[in-house]
Amino acid sequence: MEPPVLRRWSHAERPADAALEAVFRAEGLVPSWWVTPGATAFPQHVHEAAKLLFVASGSITFVVGAGERLEMRPGDRLDLPAGFPHSALAGPGGVRCVEAFRA
Repeated sequence: MEPPVLRRWSHAERPADAALEAVFRAEGLVPSWWVTPGATAFPQHVHEAAKLLFVASGSITFVVGAGERLEMRPGDRLDLPAGFPHSALAGPGGVRCVEAFRA
């Protein structure tokens, strides 16, 4: 199974919501938004389809594989392969993300 891929935001300015959605739409995907308060924990789970996620604001840390921590900030993108176990913890200020799934 391929490992998750984390792509760091390389621009000085924060990403615009429309720009993040446009990336997914250009890939033929349907974006959906979610927000969670600070320190919300997501127990380990898997998805049947590949999960693609951008952080729009706040922060979140995903724990993948053998405990590797992937700390994400605004603009960072994570591509999780289908069936890849992961858990997550929202940062202290919460997080707002846009995600899409690829079959």
